[in-house]
Amino acid sequence: MMTVDTIAAIATAHGESGVAIIRVSGPQALAVADRVFHCPGPRPSQRPTHTVVWGHVTDQGQRVDEALLLIMRAPHSYTREDVVEFQCHGGAITPKLVLRAVLQAGARSAEPGEFTYRAFINGRMDLVQAESVNDLIRSRSERAARLALEQLDGTLSRQFNQLYQQLVAVAAELEVTLDFPDDELPAAVLPDIARKIDSIINQISDLLESWQDGHRLREGLTVVIAGRPNVGKSSLLNALLGKERSIVSHEPGTTRDFIEELYVVEGIPLRLVDTAGLRETGCSIEQEGVRRTRAQLQKADLYLYVIDASAPLQAEDQANLETMPKDRCLVILNKTDLGRFPTAATLDGYTILETSILHNIGLQSITDNINILLKKTLHLDAMPATVISERHYHHLNKARHELKTGLASVTGGSDQLLAAHHVRQASDLLGALIGSTASDDILSTIFSKFCIGK
Repeated sequence: MMTVDTIAAIATAHGESGVAIIRVSGPQALAVADRVFHCPGPRPSQRPTHTVVWGHVTDQGQRVDEALLLIMRAPHSYTREDVVEFQCHGGAITPKLVLRAVLQAGARSAEPGEFTYRAFINGRMDLVQAESVNDLIRSRSERAARLALEQLDGTLSRQFNQLYQQLVAVAAELEVTLDFPDDELPAAVLPDIARKIDSIINQISDLLESWQDGHRLREGLTVVIAGRPNVGKSSLLNALLGKERSIVSHEPGTTRDFIEELYVVEGIPLRLVDTAGLRETGCSIEQEGVRRTRAQLQKADLYLYVIDASAPLQAEDQANLETMPKDRCLVILNKTDLGRFPTAATLDGYTILETSILHNIGLQSITDNINILLKKTLHLDAMPATVISERHYHHLNKARHELKTGLASVTGGSDQLLAAHHVRQASDLLGALIGSTASDDILSTIFSKFCIGK
């Protein structure tokens, strides 16, 4: 990405809205504003930073919209460059007309994440904080948003920076030992270096333990609704969501594919998956639906297995339940208004919930028990203040491996040069985390995941 030119993009979501924002950043931002924004009094470039101006946006002399202009001079802006933002009317057309005027006045279209990339390049934030901007935008729950905000404030960055500085110091100590003949090196030096490496390994291990919880908070836990055909799986999905999302029919086998929807419980995002009924069938389309159901079951974090309580328990139900861990599965006896054939004794060890989804009976109990399973699965009471992402996990895990190899060389007295190499490799991996040693390819990959305008 270039950083010497001036970029522009619509920074708000497309569609109908009261206000849309067109953001412009770069050395010519104020000059662009002078060309397209007409207001009473001094031109935008003659005004002080952090002022708001009322006026009109024009394109080649043609008035486009009435708008407000926000002026933020470098370095007191998001990108630490000169920035102007046009607050115009929202909708499908007007923001595009304003953006077109800005582009014709000398700016170019911003690439995905380029504003945040410039904030990173210009030292306003490190790479971990830059990633948290995207996490915050894409948060699917209140808890995930809070964690992203903690990361944006630099909580996780400080931990990574501390580890990085420790690694650089240890690597330097190891390299100094290479200048000493073996018989002149003080006996306490290498054991002291080994203790420091071991301490860093333990700190990295503590961070790695937070990855699973962080991944689930970002992406959501997968909760698969399964069971035989026509037991009320789709009705359960609709009832939990409070809307008609799945087709409900008395004809068995209506659902031929899985349907996925976001559902939030106690601030935790869940990916509710309604699946095709599990049964033996000669229909090739339904067979594919069953195959996809079983594939979803293999990826599930939690299970809601629905059984028709008004009929005797089928052997297929018992066989299906044997594949699901009892501590992560809720067995829902539906249609209890029509009868109660299966009992807790026949389903020993499972959490049994009696419901009549048609009559809205027992739904709160399902939500309550999902919440109980979440607390057990995610350990919410002991949730760390910061959690790492998949990229962080990859780098930290490799760094730990390098350090363990280096530690073995130090304690075994085999090769201090080799130990120094492994510690330096680990420090480079930590540097790539915070951005100090990240390659252009890594940066491009990270920022390409951002939306345009951020």
